[in-house]
Amino acid sequence: MDWDDLRIFLAVARAESLSGAGRSLKLDAATVGRRVSRLEEAFGSKLFVKSPQGYALSEAGDRLLPHAEAAEQAFAGAEEELSGIAGQLTGQLRIGAPDGCANYLLPQVCAKIAAENPGLEIQIIALPRVFNLSKREADMAIAVSRPTAGRLTVQKLTDYHLSLAAHRDYLANAPPVRDKSDLSVHRMIGYIPDMIFDKELDYFAETGAEMVGLASNSASVQMRMIEAGAGLGIVHDFAIPFAPGVVRVLGDEIRLDRAFWLIRHADDRRSERLTRFAEALGQGLRDEVARLERAAFETTLAGL
Repeated sequence: MDWDDLRIFLAVARAESLSGAGRSLKLDAATVGRRVSRLEEAFGSKLFVKSPQGYALSEAGDRLLPHAEAAEQAFAGAEEELSGIAGQLTGQLRIGAPDGCANYLLPQVCAKIAAENPGLEIQIIALPRVFNLSKREADMAIAVSRPTAGRLTVQKLTDYHLSLAAHRDYLANAPPVRDKSDLSVHRMIGYIPDMIFDKELDYFAETGAEMVGLASNSASVQMRMIEAGAGLGIVHDFAIPFAPGVVRVLGDEIRLDRAFWLIRHADDRRSERLTRFAEALGQGLRDEVARLERAAFETTLAGL
């Protein structure tokens, strides 16, 4: 048995299909299938059970999985030890993040980290859902709530805030907003109720607003609606500086507190490379949130 066979085994286990594994490995599905068969012959056991839904691990595959992951970590550790350039981070790292964080924070933070580590390739996946680290969809993920299950390591990255906001043009032509009771006559913008994937995104439960007139599963799309003067909505304070004309409303009455959490696979805690990247990411996010929230506050003051 060699490491390359185990690498293919892990790819099939995570993708649950030969074609999916082939795409991640840049191999055709037939080659992946032959390599899996060769590994099964070497062990004398079936490692996968094929069904219409795909390839699921057999009992023998379940037993092999932690050993294959340990081999993967050992190989990655050797690469980290031997390929580093004067203490710089190298190779590819993939981060999964909710679209608000991915759109308004990660570009600046990752640009700075990349500039300090020219040999590092950073990939950002922006999706409004929870990432599956066990399938290696990403090396690490940022979430809006702390997970309570799974073989994961979790650390708090930073607190952040959200506020009710609207464009100045909308406020100039709409009924006044003096307190929460006035919201009933305004069009509200928010998440599609049955597509809220995390309870921390159920913002309107805390505002008293009863109905969303315009909705999207994307925080960025919601901000574009608000910027277009379509109504009021809850937005990240750190996103306001990117939307000219958008200001906080009822700032003393409606302000939500949230946090970003960094999630990693438990087996990655021994990776110095991932730990160093996580430290740089955390510091960068804290600095950027503070800078942008300060700018959002100043923008609102300027509009009064």
